[in-house]
Amino acid sequence: MVSLYLPIVKFILALKLEFSKPQLGHLFTLVHGIILCAGRKNITQIQQAARGGRHLSNTTNFLNHSPWCVNRMQRRRMQFILDKIRTKREKLGDDRSLIFLIVDDTCCKKETSTKKMEALGFQYSHEAGKSIWCHCVVTAHVVSESRSYAWDFRPYFREEYCTEHRLSFKSKNDLALEMIETFPASPDEQVYVLMDSWYTSEKVINACNRKGFHVIAAVKANRLICVSGVTISMTDFATQCVRKSDLRSVTVEGQGTFRVYEYEGPLSEIENVKALLSWKDDYTDLSKPQVCLLCTDVSLGPVTILRYYHVRWNIETGYRYFKELLGFDHYQLLSFEGIRRFWAIQFLTQNFLESKRQDWMKGDKHLTLGDVVYRIRQEFLGQIIVYVYQQALEKKPLFDILKHLKIPA
Repeated sequence: MVSLYLPIVKFILALKLEFSKPQLGHLFTLVHGIILCAGRKNITQIQQAARGGRHLSNTTNFLNHSPWCVNRMQRRRMQFILDKIRTKREKLGDDRSLIFLIVDDTCCKKETSTKKMEALGFQYSHEAGKSIWCHCVVTAHVVSESRSYAWDFRPYFREEYCTEHRLSFKSKNDLALEMIETFPASPDEQVYVLMDSWYTSEKVINACNRKGFHVIAAVKANRLICVSGVTISMTDFATQCVRKSDLRSVTVEGQGTFRVYEYEGPLSEIENVKALLSWKDDYTDLSKPQVCLLCTDVSLGPVTILRYYHVRWNIETGYRYFKELLGFDHYQLLSFEGIRRFWAIQFLTQNFLESKRQDWMKGDKHLTLGDVVYRIRQEFLGQIIVYVYQQALEKKPLFDILKHLKIPA
């Protein structure tokens, strides 16, 4: 009998979601299908890949109308992930755990012909360098003890859309602030919030300070600093005051060598930070800094700041895995409630795959999420081969075997 991949069932049951038996069946099928399905991943293809016995309308009803709470699923999933991180920390004997909370946003591009899909609009995409027809999602990612989990998400709507639909407008910074303020860190955990320059507003940094979190983030080179009582932009300071002899050569493993100028003091509206003006290419006296980083933990050295900030790359690779491997933006659902639930199931799927990646890594062996998906697909294929072999030994008609596997003759 070909069944669901058992570790998926165990992972979801461990979350204690309080779903009914039919709802759990739909959730098992969707997570299984997302992993098994190659290529485009709309709901039809996901269900076919999982070889589920339910009608397509039942699956779409589960996403669009079935009475289950996305927020409860999110809370249970996130608590489960934190418990796994803390359990590993205890096994390693760490007295004070480092946790990196990474904030960014991504666009789920759609064809302009999809007018009936709810909540779509033209939004600026950093990747495309222009406005595109899409849904925009602000997300958070957690990295700790070599574990890398997609954490939380908030859909972003343009102000015009909020006005039209009588919603409270929240900027991307507001949504990032919500996720930061609700992150349940314990007193023995030091959290570093990693962001790009879009999110380094005063209110976000102040929120991090209130929580006892430190911030490491990129900042635009036109931000103002105060050197010896003179207020000047970092660009002007770099080109007018910094010379090659003022720079330190810093090598960061896996990133290369940088020439760095360290500054400590006020930066725009922020009272006291450490800022790094860095160059990776050949430096000239008139060259502008290629990367400017802000760090609210002034005790850190430049190597550590650069190394910690490099952890932010986890959210970028996470987006790639989400879209190319799991089909995060492949949905064709019309209801935004269904889309939001689909995203929540995608986050759950990523967390399951990351948990399996950690379980399967032995010693120095390195696995990616792609490796994990490939292994699960191979195991499921092996399960099908064994089933066919057993049915052949029992002299079952080929037509019945193909019908059970939902393979056309």
